[in-house]
Formats: sequence, structure tokens, C-alpha cells
Amino acid sequence: MTSIFRTAMGDAEFGRLHPQLQRRFSVGLDSGEACTGRGVMDRIWHGPAFVKPFLALGGVRNILVPRTGRNVPFTIENVPYADSYGRETVTFVRTFALPGGPRRFDATMIHSPERDCVLDYLGTHQHLASDLHLSAEPDGSLLIRSGEHRFREGPLDVRVPELIGGEAEVRESYDEAAGRFRIRVRVVNRYAGPLFGYEGSFTAAYHDVRSHGVRAGLRPVREEVRV
Repeated sequence: MTSIFRTAMGDAEFGRLHPQLQRRFSVGLDSGEACTGRGVMDRIWHGPAFVKPFLALGGVRNILVPRTGRNVPFTIENVPYADSYGRETVTFVRTFALPGGPRRFDATMIHSPERDCVLDYLGTHQHLASDLHLSAEPDGSLLIRSGEHRFREGPLDVRVPELIGGEAEVRESYDEAAGRFRIRVRVVNRYAGPLFGYEGSFTAAYHDVRSHGVRAGLRPVREEVRV
């Protein structure tokens, strides 16, 4: 069975991941499985004060999280489906149960042969697209680093300059003693320093996507064909 993540990493590199990570990142149309993770974010943090308006603007379209918190209940939904253009897509919809109401951070991912990576469309309208490069660490954890970012709105299609963009690093591992996945996300601007991040742990449950389908509100409002 081949998922978009195995395709991007290659069989040998994917096989170096911890078996629990291999199963989690095998969700796809071939496997017929979706994954729901439930846990707690020990910490959600922001960088300097000038970052807050940008996070608030992104929060309107479920891009990043414009709030901070500790011990925040968290859910992540990874559900595969074929998008309007026939591409296998996997949701990464994260919901943080923050005081004052839940906040979502939405992403949908495809494998892009043209860019030779996983392509991450961010937000409810897929206005931002980021190249993601995945690798296995010596301890079997997964390291994801972002590459080029592009902004799309109508005819506009521009590369996000380094001056205002952020480099994302995601580390996900499996803690056998605790029986939990551990995740750490960090977004840094080359000039301004740390911008946003979160870290915590969760357990995962799997279900048959053929019988459950994709719940209402999980797919983006608008889908972007440009890669």
C-alpha cells in the first residue's frame, strides 16, 4: 500500500520510521484508513508582539492559531479523499479547545511529482502552498521541513519572500513507554526569529474511510489546482 508520504519519502526512507509512524502516515486511499489523534498540547506559543496581527489575519481562514495556551485539548483529523482535480489528498485539520472557543489550523496535503515533495495547502481556501520535505531520523521519528511558500488569490501567484515568510519544522515521534505520539512544531523567520509553535502528545485511532467518509466541514471551501 502506497500513501502520498511513502511516495514522497521512498520505500527505504519510509521504512526507517517507527512502525507506529509508518501506520499513521500510511493513511490514504490505498489503505482505506483515516486517523484521528486526540491529546493535549502542553504549550502553544507565539513570538514577538508584532506577530499577533498576522496570526489573527491568518486565523480568519484557519491558518495558524492566534492564541496561546497550556494544557490545551487537541484533535487532529487525517482523512484521505480525492479532491476536485482527482488528486489523492489527506486532511491535517487540527482543532485546539482553547478558552473562549475552539480554534482550527487546517491543511490539506497532496504528493506533487512536479515539485518532488508533499505539497501542503494551508487554510480553508488553500491560499498558501508550502513544499514539505520529509525524512526519518536515526531514532525512527519523522522530521518535516518546509521549503518554498507561495500565495495564490485569483490570478495572483507569488512566492512569499523570506523577509516575511516562516520556515516550519515539525518533529513527530512515538513514545513506546507512554503509548503516545509526541509532536513539536516550530515556525521561525530567518530575520525575526521564532514566530509560532506548539508541542504536546496524543493517541491515535483508525477507522475505515470507505464507511465513514469525510465529515462535513473537513474539506476546504476552495481547492487550488496550481502546485
